[in-house]
Amino acid sequence: MSEPIHPETRIGHVHLKVADLDRALGFYCGVLGLGLTQRYGERAAFVAAGGYHHHIGLNTWESLGGSPPAPGTTGLYHLALLYPNRAALADALRRVEAAGIPLDGASDHGVSEALYLRDPDGNGVELYRDRPEAEWPRDPDGALRMVTARLDLDSLRREDG
Repeated sequence: MSEPIHPETRIGHVHLKVADLDRALGFYCGVLGLGLTQRYGERAAFVAAGGYHHHIGLNTWESLGGSPPAPGTTGLYHLALLYPNRAALADALRRVEAAGIPLDGASDHGVSEALYLRDPDGNGVELYRDRPEAEWPRDPDGALRMVTARLDLDSLRREDG
């Protein structure tokens, strides 16, 4: 077995094939609030939060007018956007609900709180926030214990932003 990679290594970005670039930008920028950092002609764009060059790339190079993959096929399960705190996650929930986008699910994993939905191309999107590590549930031997419980959406909606 090889040595682990550097512990500060992170996923830098995700690049998605989409059927309609403007529709995808309407979701990622218009609903979720990411900023358009660059448009690459009429077939690709890059979006991000906080002035980063890009967290998500969107392109129609091989998918213009295409349809989502059929159930039972391999590919992306979901991409996840990590919000800095519960208030920011609550803002994301308000944006999604205001746009009329249904949730596929909402879970409390003990270590995090997560909302699950689909973008206009059927790609899974997770919007989540991590709890502080000191609050993570652990077994008596100290091992991390992730759970899946129903997230209290009413409590999240009441969160001040």
